[in-house]
Amino acid sequence: MVRYLLSLREVPPGRPRIIAIDGRGGSGKTTLAALLQRVIPKTGVLHTDDLAWNEPLFQWDHVLIDALEQLHATGALTLTPPAWRAHGREGHIVIPPGTTTVLVEGTGAGMRAATPLLDAHLWVQTADDVAQERGLRRDIAEGVNGDAVESVRFWHHWMAAERAFFAEDRPWERADVILCGVTLPGLGAGEVAWNGPSTP
Repeated sequence: MVRYLLSLREVPPGRPRIIAIDGRGGSGKTTLAALLQRVIPKTGVLHTDDLAWNEPLFQWDHVLIDALEQLHATGALTLTPPAWRAHGREGHIVIPPGTTTVLVEGTGAGMRAATPLLDAHLWVQTADDVAQERGLRRDIAEGVNGDAVESVRFWHHWMAAERAFFAEDRPWERADVILCGVTLPGLGAGEVAWNGPSTP
């Protein structure tokens, strides 16, 4: 799969290859990004959770496009999203010079508005109930959305917004690769079940 992804588009000198990893919240995108980062040299990860922090749900395309355009123009990224400044979050999102591949990881990473700036697009397919169970377990353990009751309330709000966004944007239809977001029988450690376009 990695060889296939890296062969999809010739990337001009001076900028990294940009690969979107999209899917439902809790589908396994972050896990996949960590796996790919280990096997593709000089790879950085750009998390949409950071880009979208304190932005309205799925209305942060302008931040993603700013980041991707900077990567195209300079080959690196130093970005303080507008909501970080507005809400007092310090620091920057940084992709250093010399990075040869950038994985844009998160729900909405492959949104239609970003398509012209992507070199490859993966969709991680996972059933709603599996994704919700994973997401709730993770969020409750990390305390990112409050206690268990608050986390359930957040996830109901999140999934309603997510379904509406996906119904309109349909990112899987533009994906170069579709992966199964659950472990299937017979797969070894580090293996994923995937499919690209059918060949005649």
